[in-house]
Amino acid sequence: MYKTRRLRAGTAAVLFAVILLCGSMTTLFAAAVPENETIAAISVEGNSTVAEGIILAAVQSKTGDKVQTEAIKKDLQAIYDLGYFFDVAADFVKQENGVKVTYKVVENPVVREIVVKGNTVIPTAEITGMLGNVQQGSILNSKQLGENVRQIEGKYHDKGYILAKVSDVAMDAQGVLTLTINEGKLEGISVKGNEKTKDYVITREMTVKTGQPFNAKDARRSMQKVYNLGYFEDVNMKLNPGTELNGVVLETTVKEQKTASASLGGGYSSKDGLIGFIELGDNNFRGTGDQVKIHWEFGGDANSGHNYSFGYTRPWLDQKQTSIGLNIYDMTREKDEYYRQGEDGYSNQDVRSTYDERRKGFNVTLGRPDGEYRKNYITLKDEKSSNVETISTDSSNPAVTGPEGPFGETRSIALQSIWDTRDNVFNATEGERMAVTSEFAGGFLGGDFTFQKYQFDGRKYVKKGSNHVWAFRLSGGIINGDVPRSEEFSVGGSNTLRGYEEDQFEGSKMLIGSAEYRFPLGNKIQGVGFVDAGQASDSFSLSEVKSSVGLGVRINTPIGPLRLDYGVGEEGGKLHFAIGSSF
Repeated sequence: MYKTRRLRAGTAAVLFAVILLCGSMTTLFAAAVPENETIAAISVEGNSTVAEGIILAAVQSKTGDKVQTEAIKKDLQAIYDLGYFFDVAADFVKQENGVKVTYKVVENPVVREIVVKGNTVIPTAEITGMLGNVQQGSILNSKQLGENVRQIEGKYHDKGYILAKVSDVAMDAQGVLTLTINEGKLEGISVKGNEKTKDYVITREMTVKTGQPFNAKDARRSMQKVYNLGYFEDVNMKLNPGTELNGVVLETTVKEQKTASASLGGGYSSKDGLIGFIELGDNNFRGTGDQVKIHWEFGGDANSGHNYSFGYTRPWLDQKQTSIGLNIYDMTREKDEYYRQGEDGYSNQDVRSTYDERRKGFNVTLGRPDGEYRKNYITLKDEKSSNVETISTDSSNPAVTGPEGPFGETRSIALQSIWDTRDNVFNATEGERMAVTSEFAGGFLGGDFTFQKYQFDGRKYVKKGSNHVWAFRLSGGIINGDVPRSEEFSVGGSNTLRGYEEDQFEGSKMLIGSAEYRFPLGNKIQGVGFVDAGQASDSFSLSEVKSSVGLGVRINTPIGPLRLDYGVGEEGGKLHFAIGSSF
C-alpha cells in the first residue's frame, strides 16, 4: 500500500490560526506515489456529515487516468479548500487492474456556540450575522470562516477603524468558536509646535478620543476642525506605536500663525480737527481660543467721540461646547440711499440722499452643537438706529428732505441653525454650508417695531481635479411687519452683487444667487470667474433681478485673503476690493 498525506496540526485552535494566516494546505509525502499506475477506483473515507458527492465533485482525477503526483496534490488541495476538513490524506491500494485511490478526511467539529470578544464598535449580533453559513449546529467551514473574518475586518475599515482586526480565532473541544477582535485603541494624543495656543484648545476640537478605538475618518475630521480654528498655517497628524498591542498615539503637529492685530490711523482737518481710530483684536486671546476685538474712533463732528465697538466670544463654556458671544457698539456710518424700484420715475442707480446713520446697542449670542456638523444659536438684540445728519439730497428732486425712515429701537430674538460640512471654512474646496435664521421683534420684548424676519443661505463646493473648485451660493429672505430701515435687506457690492454699488438695492424681500469657478494662478494666488444675480425690494418679482459677470483675483496674506473683483452689470463695470472670501 502506498500512502501520502497532509501534515496534521496538533490542535484545532492551532490549525485555524494557520488557516487564517496561510490560507493553503501543506502536503507531505511519506512514500512515493505510484506514478503512471492506472486509477482503477476512487473512494472517500472519514466523512460523516459532508456528502461523498460534494467531496468527489472537487476531485479532478478520474477512473482510468494515470496516477500523477501533481494531480493528487491538486485533488488534496481542492478537498481541503472545501473548508469542511482539517486533515486530508490520500491512500493507494494495488489492485489487479490498477490502483484504488482513497481520499481520507477528518471533518471539522460542529459549532455549538459562537462567542465574540473585544468588540465595542460593531454589535455582536451584527458580527455573528456576517458569519454566513458558519452557524450554531453546523459543521465548521474554515474557508467560509476565513472569508467572513475578512468581511468583518472590511466592515470595520469601511467605518474608519483602519487598525481593527480579528486577532484570534479558536475553537475548543466543546465546539465553542471564539472570535477575538482588537479594534486598535487610541492610547493618547500629543501636541507639538504650539507655543501660544494651549494644548486643550487643540485637543478639545478633536473628534477622536483617548481610550476609544482609533477612527481614521474622525482623525481627518479632527484635523479639519483644528485647522478651521484659524490659528495655524498648517496642521499635520501621524500615528505612533502605543504600549499596547495594536495601540497607537496620535501626534498632532501645528504651525502657528499670527492671530492678533493692531491698527492705528489718524489725521487732521480744519473742519473736524484731529480724527483717528484705534483697533485691537485677537482671535486666539492668550492662547485660550477666546476672540476679542476693540474698535474706537475719535474726532470729527459726526463721530463726536462715540464711535466704538467691543466684541468678545468664548467658544467653550462647558463640556457641551456651549459658546457665548457679546457685542456692544455705537457706530455712525455714512450711507447712500438709492431710489426704490420705479419710484418717481428714477432708477435704482440714482442716489436719493446721503446721510449719517447711527446704530447703538448690543447683542448676546449663545450657541451649542447638535451633532458633528450642526450648530444652533439664539441671539438677543437691542439696537437703536437714527439719522444723525443728512449730508445731501437729490438736487433734481426738491421733495427729498432726507432718508426715508423709519428709525427707532429694535428688540428681537433670533434663532439660527447652521449645517456645515466644509473641509476648510476659509477656502472651501468640498462640502456645504446651510444656514436658516428666524428673527422676531416686538411683542413682549418691546421696542418700536414688530416684525418677523426669515433668511436662508446655502453654499455648495465641488472640487474639480486637484485644485479647481466650483462654488455656488443661494440666499433669500423675507420680512413681515413694521421694520426699521436698518433691518431691511440690502443687495449690491463686493459680497452680494458685484458690478453694482454697495447696498444699492434695499427692501423687505431679497434673493441672491452666485456661481464661481476658482482656479490657481500661482503660489497663494487664485483666479475667479463669477456670475451674480440678485435683488432686494419691497415688491419683489423675478423681472427685477439684476445680474453681472466678472473676473477676480484672490491673494492669500497673513491678514486673510485680499479680494479684487471686476464685475459688469446692467449699468457698466465696477471694481471691488475687499478682505475675505465672497462666500
